[in-house]
Amino acid sequence: MQVTDGWLDNVRRVPTCRYGKRPPGTRISLIVIHCIALPPLHFGGHYVDDLFLGRLRGDEHPYFKGICNLEVSTHLFINRYGLITQYVSFLDRAWHAGRSSYNGRKECNDYSVGIELEGCDYCAYTLEQYESLKLAVDALRRAYPDIGGNIAGHNEVAPERKTDPGPHFNWRLFRN
Repeated sequence: MQVTDGWLDNVRRVPTCRYGKRPPGTRISLIVIHCIALPPLHFGGHYVDDLFLGRLRGDEHPYFKGICNLEVSTHLFINRYGLITQYVSFLDRAWHAGRSSYNGRKECNDYSVGIELEGCDYCAYTLEQYESLKLAVDALRRAYPDIGGNIAGHNEVAPERKTDPGPHFNWRLFRN
């Protein structure tokens, strides 16, 4: 797996218009790991795509009423089977971390790559997800060496607001 012109090769691409330009001269130096399940605790289906593409309908599930108008996106989404979808070029800023900071540096969206894992705080992730995550992170580190070891959970960059990827994310398995 490798990055070419801001896109991972050989992954599903579903470009969204929900992104911005990175500030001039910004170097990608962080990966933020998230989790998502839509509706909560439900895996599979098209709702994650719908959210990141701005077409999630509030009348399809009661939970969606509160999130259907959010303008959010991510660079990568990894489903329970390890299938990777890319929505935003790494050269652009996805809207995944919100108000955030890492090692004293604010606005993580400006300099980070967001990776969503299909899951929740209350369940384990699959081996296929860890394998795909490792491949993607290795490709990102080769393409953007400033990342180095700068990999954080959403809970670390926005601790007052977020808890993901949650206590069931196995950092040791991921790092080994």
